[in-house]
Amino acid sequence: MSDFGGLLLSRERPIVTAEFPAMDGGDLSTVEESLTQYRGFVDAVNITDNPAAHAHASNVSMAIAVKQLGVEPIMQVVCRDKNRIAAQADVVGASMHGVTIFCALTGDDVTAGDEPEARRVFDIDGPQLITIMSGLSSGKYLSGRELKHQKELLIGAVENPFAPPGDVRIRRARMKVDAGARFLQLQIGYEPEALESFMEGCRANGVTDRAAVMPTVILTKSAGALRFMESSVPGIHVPQAIIDRVANAENPSEESFELVREQVQHALSLPGVAGIHITDFRHDGSLERLVSELAIGPSSARASAHSA
Repeated sequence: MSDFGGLLLSRERPIVTAEFPAMDGGDLSTVEESLTQYRGFVDAVNITDNPAAHAHASNVSMAIAVKQLGVEPIMQVVCRDKNRIAAQADVVGASMHGVTIFCALTGDDVTAGDEPEARRVFDIDGPQLITIMSGLSSGKYLSGRELKHQKELLIGAVENPFAPPGDVRIRRARMKVDAGARFLQLQIGYEPEALESFMEGCRANGVTDRAAVMPTVILTKSAGALRFMESSVPGIHVPQAIIDRVANAENPSEESFELVREQVQHALSLPGVAGIHITDFRHDGSLERLVSELAIGPSSARASAHSA
């Protein structure tokens, strides 16, 4: 079992994952350079699958590269671009190279990207993909055909606790866990009351007993980034008061960091939250600073063990 898998079971400390940047070519040295800001500070990195419907280097190739370079990848698989046959082939192919952690997503519509004329696939949806991955983990393709070399997989999913109606989101989280998800990375949100309500529902319906729930935060530098998310990113609402707080600050970059710090502290204070997922748009050492100041992540765990 991977260290990430062990943390899911033990819950001995908050889990920290981060979004690895999509790439448009390069080689192993290109990937290794980008890994520097994550290595030692997070437990695993998400390898995206053509995020926001933009073409990039494939999720399979990126996950294998990151694994070879010694960092645990969480390989995302979206339903937008591939049918069930291609999705299964990608999962089995990546697992041949030691990639065993996967995250199922339905995926953004093609209208979100720069090639809106592309044809949608959506042969299956996210919960169905979780079920298919669970079958692969137990040694069988969806057709019932057996895998000759079965590997146990660790499967996750995403959910948006900030999209109404809230009770539907709580039920969807349970549905994904019932299908086999063992961790849930949540969509970014700026309404703490909605996150609190979602976590209360997930505790009540047993989700937090069976899966690690990890809210997401986004490291940004300015109010402009918040305005862009509010106006242009489906499923994300940034209240005007939050935008004004950063825009009117004497140091908007520092205020942006402090906002994220507060979000992490609030999320980790909620019963049932197992960790945090970080998307870093700053790339200025803020991720390292965040986990260090809050004493979370593998580097802080090693420091604590050494001092003990």
